[in-house]
Amino acid sequence: MISQSRRQFLKWAAASGLISLSACSGLSKTAAPAQVVVIGGGFGGATVAKYIRLLDNSIKVILIEPKAKYITCPASNWLFAGMVGLQDLSVDYQALTSQYGVQVVSSSVTSVDTTRRRVLLADQQSITYDRLIMAPGIDFHWDRLPGYNQELADKFPHAWQAGRQTRLLQQQLQAMPAGGLVVITVPADPYRCPPGPYERASMIACWLKQHNPRAKLIILDAKTSFSKQKLFEAGWAKYFGYGSANSLIEWHALTDNPIIGLDAKTATLETYFGDKFQAQVLNIIPPQQAGLIARQTELTDAGGWCPVAPQSGLSTFQDNIHIIGDAANYAPIPKSAFAANSEAKVCALAVVSLLNQQPLPEAQWLNTCYSLVTPEHGISVAGVYQLSTERKIAAVPSAGGVSALNGISNQPQLEANYAKSVYRSLVADSFA
Repeated sequence: MISQSRRQFLKWAAASGLISLSACSGLSKTAAPAQVVVIGGGFGGATVAKYIRLLDNSIKVILIEPKAKYITCPASNWLFAGMVGLQDLSVDYQALTSQYGVQVVSSSVTSVDTTRRRVLLADQQSITYDRLIMAPGIDFHWDRLPGYNQELADKFPHAWQAGRQTRLLQQQLQAMPAGGLVVITVPADPYRCPPGPYERASMIACWLKQHNPRAKLIILDAKTSFSKQKLFEAGWAKYFGYGSANSLIEWHALTDNPIIGLDAKTATLETYFGDKFQAQVLNIIPPQQAGLIARQTELTDAGGWCPVAPQSGLSTFQDNIHIIGDAANYAPIPKSAFAANSEAKVCALAVVSLLNQQPLPEAQWLNTCYSLVTPEHGISVAGVYQLSTERKIAAVPSAGGVSALNGISNQPQLEANYAKSVYRSLVADSFA
């Protein structure tokens, strides 16, 4: 019998174009219960664990995550404008266990034995798998900026993994002297949440405008352009004087004049042509790569990310290991929580099909990213993706798009409301 929750999911997936009902109606049970292990309890890992159980509750799913609570990176920038607290961004795994029967193991993974198909834990225990799904998120290239290292993240926080780092950056902003300078460094693509640095700049600027109006914020960007740039710049011009002599925000593209060093004692960044930026608050967002366990298992390419077969999320380097979320290369799909949730659903369908010896269903992916310029001014970008004739991911023409630059008068307020609603819905879909 197909459970009601599974039946609802199949109807939703069919309506969304992820599968056809006929593709799943013939799923058969394996002779012995299969065991799927999921490493990482973020949006990708939690979603794939939940949806495998919805699709086939005979499959045992074990989610390995060292933290009892997960603090979401989405909406963490809102902390800087005083919209939320870290407690508002915290979710746990109780629903995955009580409602969906996912076994949650509170431990960290030290290594993966791909020959014996087992995962080794920090407490010396091991767990075997028929299929392994990795959702390890991101790690940083700490050595790309001379003078900077991992230890200095406690002085110059990245806040690109929500939690203690986010709180630290907030405390530094609140303690900054009047008229101080905030500098945000932005890495080259790819990295987690392409519009994230610019939403962060917006939220910080909102707080500065109210509490430290003589302060200034400078974005030093390794790129020549950025996601939703015209929309952000229009909002900055409206609220923060962007483009004027008294602009609260400045954006500098440094592709021809890159940052070459950090003087940690004076919090000063120096560029190739000798420009110097001395900050009272320095938010360094380092270049990024796949999480450590993916690199240790030799699932990454020269770029530091995990190449996958898109239709299944299966690693191109290891059989029986799937990778989803920020660690994987699903380009041109950006690295976002919404994308990780979508990738997880496609992966769940593929894993259940493979374990039941059924053909892989056709895949489609969605990504929607809302950003706030102010708490009452939202902007968005959306994309729909499918496999091309070359079996590569391609954007669906005329699907998705960005907010209208000159839309209806109340559009920014509506999109701000949508941003908050979409965040709540995404959290509920992944963790509840």
